[in-house]
Amino acid sequence: MKKILLILLVLLALVFILDKRFAFFSQPVQPGEMVGTSTEPVTGERPQQVSYRIEEVVTGLKVPWSIVFTSPDRMLVAERDGTIRVVNNGSLVTAPLHTFSEVSVGGEEGLMSLALHPEYVNNKFIYASLAYEAGENMYVKVVRFKDEGDRLTEQKVIIDKIPGARFHAGSRIAFGPDRKLYITTGDATDKNLAQRMNSLAGKLLRLNDDGTVPADNPFVNGVAGARAELWSIGHRNSQGIAWHSVTGELYSTEHGPSVFDGPAGGDEVNRIVKGGNYGWPLVSHDKTREGTVSPLVTYTPAEAPGSAMIYSGDVFPQFKNNLFFGALKGEGLMRIVLDENNPDVVVSYEKLPEVRYGRIREVTQGPDGFIYFTTSNRDGRGNPAAADDRIFRLVPER
Repeated sequence: MKKILLILLVLLALVFILDKRFAFFSQPVQPGEMVGTSTEPVTGERPQQVSYRIEEVVTGLKVPWSIVFTSPDRMLVAERDGTIRVVNNGSLVTAPLHTFSEVSVGGEEGLMSLALHPEYVNNKFIYASLAYEAGENMYVKVVRFKDEGDRLTEQKVIIDKIPGARFHAGSRIAFGPDRKLYITTGDATDKNLAQRMNSLAGKLLRLNDDGTVPADNPFVNGVAGARAELWSIGHRNSQGIAWHSVTGELYSTEHGPSVFDGPAGGDEVNRIVKGGNYGWPLVSHDKTREGTVSPLVTYTPAEAPGSAMIYSGDVFPQFKNNLFFGALKGEGLMRIVLDENNPDVVVSYEKLPEVRYGRIREVTQGPDGFIYFTTSNRDGRGNPAAADDRIFRLVPER
């Protein structure tokens, strides 16, 4: 009887190991490979296809996490080591605009994201999220400055003491169409925090521009002990958020487990709903559970999404309202076609075949309608070229 039980256990283990959700038995998304996910026929006219080429914009950066455009000619770049760099008319200014001396860069954490106030043209407010150490603890904070052109002044802490760690520190910040500030947070390598309503870890937060809590946040008066800043919960390590320019729907990208906390792979693209529970660590990959929101698509092996952007420009009609994210481990730029009539349906996705520059982090749309993206080859996990790290952009083929 013991032998039979042992054989059954071995067979069950083999089935589990060979399951397609395990990264080392799944096929990665190859550059140029179009993967269809929807069973519904694609309707409507095929948009005009504008050929493009890739143009190098800036070289000599060190792990650029985030880009914002303060004008058509001026770009600010956050480097992970704590410096904010200025690019004027395509030229990198030698002296940093600002340096965070307190930033922690022992692992994946650092200066992680920048965002402009919706009224930046008038108030010049710029926001930054960064990790720092305090004694034996690590935290993430979001601070606001006034951009004086050659320096940042009037520092104000918007939110502080978000749990941080060497890994899974988040953190992407962005203003939504509702003019509220959204902040992604990681689980700080303590996966149980993602389900704890009294913790800011493993969540999506929503604040007013001054750091106060909006009255219509879902847990302001709803759940005893819940933090009022919470917008959604159950996230492992989301580093990308973007809004659809037509529907206003919010989407996020999220890193899946890394063996030590679950089966490898399972990176997610989610549509975020108010008060939603996205399951981590109760479920991951393709598993479902009542009361949690399932991802629109998962990636195994891991692509490691480090950003998110929904293209709203007119330069590339074929990309209109498509979601893009930079793939770190997957080394590429992922394009996701969303269904025009159903925000919960991914029609297809592909890795752009021309983007072969190693690990890709940020992707954003410039004021010129071009698509900008950064490499992350000097983060300790890539194979940097002499000019790395760099910023590239997709421009129309002449």
